[in-house]
Amino acid sequence: MPNDKGFIPAHGGYRDLLSYRKAVIVYGCTAIFCERFLNPRDRTVDQMTQAARSGKQNIVEGSMASGTSKETEIKLTNVARASLEELLEDYLDFLRVRGLKVWDKDSKAARAVRALARENDETIETYRAYITKRSPETVANIMICLIHQTNYLLNRQIRKLEKAFIEEGGMRERMTRARLTERDRQKGCRRG
Repeated sequence: MPNDKGFIPAHGGYRDLLSYRKAVIVYGCTAIFCERFLNPRDRTVDQMTQAARSGKQNIVEGSMASGTSKETEIKLTNVARASLEELLEDYLDFLRVRGLKVWDKDSKAARAVRALARENDETIETYRAYITKRSPETVANIMICLIHQTNYLLNRQIRKLEKAFIEEGGMRERMTRARLTERDRQKGCRRG
């Protein structure tokens, strides 16, 4: 939504964010995981699904709010990050409670999941065969890897947003600059 003449910058390009695309995968795979391995009446199903959804949706909302509030964008991106951390803990609990193994981050299996992430146009389809056919231990560990990847991207995004806010300011600063620029332009027109 670009605005070349005003003080509201282009905003809303969340579909281009790698963090968003990865969060969509986490959400879809979490729905499959819950359907396969948890009792539908278990409260954990709703909690995990909502945490995954919140991770994705807060990226969207933050991106859309970014044109008028960098503070809101930063807060909502951090909420997305916090929601995915909650989801990560649910997957770790799933493994712990059942006495299943958590993969070491440098294990061959974890490295294989990271290699899948490097595919062009990575989508839920990249993982569907693994998520729908592998054991609960394997699928939970794949999800842990995907959440770590998404959280890494969100951490980078938050740092970038923070830096941009420090360098460029927020809405009030843009409004002031735009008003002063217009005032100077009007003074120049009166003289000429």
